Amino acid sequence: MPGERLTVRNPSEIGRFPGAAPPTRVEVTIQSEVGKKQEEGGCRRWFRKICPCCCKRQNSTSYDVTDKVEYTKPETPAAVTVPEPVKPKPENGEMKEFEEVKLSVCSVDLLSSKTGQNRMEHHTDLYQGDELIIRRGQTFQIEIEFNRPFSADTDKVNLELKTGPLPLVSKGTHVIIPMVDHLEDERWEAKITEQNGNKIRLSVNSPANMVIGLYGLTITTRSGKDEVPTIHKSNKDIIVLFNPWCEEDTVFLDDEEQRKEYVLNDTGRIYYGTEKQIGARTWNFGQFHEGILDACLFILEKSDMPPSGRGDPVNVVRVISAMINAQDDYGVLVGNWSGNYSDGVSPAGWSSSVEILRKYHSSNGIPVKYGQCWVFSGVTTTVLRCLGIPARSVTNFQSAHDTDVSLTTDIYFDENLEPIDILNRDSVWNFHVWNDCWMARPDLPPGNGGWQAVDSTPQETSQGTFRCGPASVIAIRSGHVYLKHDTPFVFAEVNSDKIYWQRNLDGTYSQIYSEKKAVGHCISTKAVGSDEREDITHLYKHQEESEEERIAVETACRYGSKPDVYCAPAAEDVKVEVKIDGEGPRMGSDAKLSIVVKNQSSQPRQTTLHSQVAVMYYTGVLKNAIKKDKIPVELLPNEEKVIEWILPYQQYQNQLVDQAALMLTLSGRVSETKQVLANQTTFRLRTPDLQITPLGEAVVGKEMSAKITFTNPLTRILKDVVFRVEGLGLQKGHEVVVGDVGGQATVTLTEHFIPNQPGPRKLVASLDCKQLTQVHGVADIVVSEQ
Repeated sequence: MPGERLTVRNPSEIGRFPGAAPPTRVEVTIQSEVGKKQEEGGCRRWFRKICPCCCKRQNSTSYDVTDKVEYTKPETPAAVTVPEPVKPKPENGEMKEFEEVKLSVCSVDLLSSKTGQNRMEHHTDLYQGDELIIRRGQTFQIEIEFNRPFSADTDKVNLELKTGPLPLVSKGTHVIIPMVDHLEDERWEAKITEQNGNKIRLSVNSPANMVIGLYGLTITTRSGKDEVPTIHKSNKDIIVLFNPWCEEDTVFLDDEEQRKEYVLNDTGRIYYGTEKQIGARTWNFGQFHEGILDACLFILEKSDMPPSGRGDPVNVVRVISAMINAQDDYGVLVGNWSGNYSDGVSPAGWSSSVEILRKYHSSNGIPVKYGQCWVFSGVTTTVLRCLGIPARSVTNFQSAHDTDVSLTTDIYFDENLEPIDILNRDSVWNFHVWNDCWMARPDLPPGNGGWQAVDSTPQETSQGTFRCGPASVIAIRSGHVYLKHDTPFVFAEVNSDKIYWQRNLDGTYSQIYSEKKAVGHCISTKAVGSDEREDITHLYKHQEESEEERIAVETACRYGSKPDVYCAPAAEDVKVEVKIDGEGPRMGSDAKLSIVVKNQSSQPRQTTLHSQVAVMYYTGVLKNAIKKDKIPVELLPNEEKVIEWILPYQQYQNQLVDQAALMLTLSGRVSETKQVLANQTTFRLRTPDLQITPLGEAVVGKEMSAKITFTNPLTRILKDVVFRVEGLGLQKGHEVVVGDVGGQATVTLTEHFIPNQPGPRKLVASLDCKQLTQVHGVADIVVSEQ
């Protein structure tokens, strides 16, 4: 075709740590000869002279071709119906008065510039590209150019928006927008606000419950009652998002600082480790990065949710929870807790959602390998914020996984107080990361709106699909587990009691002990406006062992599979706990803990503590025990004893799995009272941080450097070490292959880059190798304008 242009993106630039630099584009122009010029009749030449916008020659067609799925639609002519030629007057050849000429659209300007009124007022100016991206429940402006001046007395103009494969007015996916003299809230309307020659400017109003997504715009014009309408289809689409700034939208968040944090902030912090050794890593959500909005809309298209369901954030969040994992619907991420990630990226190697989402989109929906809970949560935060739903990543320490809907965490022992592994299906993850999202819940009793828990990590099915939530955090706190969605499961994660059972000689089981403060500690999220950790445990549960907290637990358990658990009280005059000094043991050294046993009675007490330490996946699954001991303890009245417990480096150095986590289990029976003592403590071996030091002045367009330093804490060689470095607005994400690093050796690498965006930026880096995980670092860099 004449002037055909093929635009191809370099495949190597798509889906691999995309950063600030644009992808390589190759343009090939193909010119072909056009046949002989066709002669026009005098009538058509005359009409083209009078109305050039309706009768212009088409000289070329332009196509963009990429190797990923794009939301594009074929171009259509400016007017579907071409007006019939008007016969000239014999005297002078001039046309009749313009009122007798059909009104038709020459062009439509969606006023979609990033710096224009629409994008700025709708808080969508941070998204890349020049599409019209608006938020529902808010007016926006467009300009229309006609073939002649518009007459309000005789001309009619209607706007239509369509989304989905089968738009229907009854489903809200086909919208007909009437013209009015005065705009009113909560309805589709358009009003002419300005007219200049052949151009008019319209202010268009939308309701706050409209379906979100990608819309095509059609403009219909009519000049008389019986005239056949003229239809013009815009060659640009409109993207509609949820609106946390609109009071009528169910995702409305009435705090500007929180909106900046939970909708507009494209970086954050995700917490991990144990409650006594909380680690934090920086995560690039990148919801405004090039291609991410397209990827999020693609995820909605890949789901089974009909477009008509996309107006309800409860439905959208539930679908996103299912689509972020690939367990049963070819979603975004494949979960892997095996320790073998040779055919993908280790979950600990990710520091950003951007590469994951772009890779999923560019491959037309092939799940990305691999993710664990913090990766699922980071990507969920990105998608929800991108679509306009306030969201944050939340970490629960000592997070229970209830497998039998008992709303308790059950631990079974045999007659000799040895754990029965085949029955111990419930587990307590030393940490688990999910999400909170903000919305009203008109589908629940009043008072259950606000933060809602949603979890994309595939653990248990919900209505046949691996998803969880949204569950009202207020309902969780009160123990109202009968409210949807998946409230019982989240309640058990944060506030279930740990119940210990012992097998009797006749094969039955008796409850021998209950631990009331075993799960749901230090529930953490990034604070608003800073990188500090905010403890939000009080939002999920009342103060431990308060009357309100006990009422909530017992209320919840009445709806579980073991409603009679709380009938038999247990004696508690001897206490046992484990303490960790400072930041805890470090990788490469002996692990030292303190066991504190206290007699609270006025009589002597005697017991034998059975101790077992096992290597643990962070999900709470134990790999194997690496040390067992029996510790005799004799206590005088009101005496407290501190027992030093040591795990030598040689015993764990070749045993660890991801996260370097261990669980110490203590059990025993007081001889005098038959009281059962039980305690489980998880701890991790701290890994070193990457030290990142910026070098030089940070100015847009000026080269600067950063030095990254790492020291191997182990005495053995680290194999196949890879660094991953990325900084939104600083440099494109990439890998640096280091290779083997000797025992206790130090590696230093220097990054050179040119910042291209001003303001506060973060340079993040992570280290990936089989022998050492969760090694990362961040540097804050403030970039000034040129």
